Amino acid sequence: MNSTDDTLLLKADELGRIEITRRDGVAVIRRDVGAARWWARAFARRAAAREARALARLAGLDGVPALLRWDGRELLRGYIAGAPMQQAQPRDRAYYRQALRLLAALHRRGIVHNDLAKEPNWLVREDGRPALVDFQIAWTRGRRGALFRLLAREDLRHLLKHKRTYCADALSARQRAILATPAPHARLWRATFKRLYKLVARRIFGYWDNEGQGRIRQ
Repeated sequence: MNSTDDTLLLKADELGRIEITRRDGVAVIRRDVGAARWWARAFARRAAAREARALARLAGLDGVPALLRWDGRELLRGYIAGAPMQQAQPRDRAYYRQALRLLAALHRRGIVHNDLAKEPNWLVREDGRPALVDFQIAWTRGRRGALFRLLAREDLRHLLKHKRTYCADALSARQRAILATPAPHARLWRATFKRLYKLVARRIFGYWDNEGQGRIRQ
């Protein structure tokens, strides 16, 4: 962190600013929606509110940041020390066993992450255990019907894709079968809107696959 003000800017883009800062001497993650571009502010506020709802439902779950405050402009969540997956590249089978348990705990509480294809949303903590961050597009309705089960399966499939990348020998036959059968909406997404999404993400927000950080807006 900056030794002067104990604040480290992680990202500043059209959706606002994200930084590590300190409150009462404790490191926290601060998302400032008020710093979003005027045309993106409503979307940024909804995304932050969704993240706050998800974190509130997951309160007390190890491996998920604690919700500290959401006031409509500033979201504060707990800081989890660790490295994003694309940097740490976890190859320990235990990591994926624990990640499966963490994902199952999310789903039992009625939350689907919906963005686990991005490696930066998976952390490898200092003790090697997994953690999850960035719940901006999570399913927070709590109802566990057919759509919930479909989305939860995609959460699982994305985790297994990462396991295939870094620890393929540990995949079971059942896990390989899940990887081979993406959900219908996932196949439709890849065939139609994925290229447009990447174009918008890269041209407007400066995001690149698995990079974990957009450009720093001046």
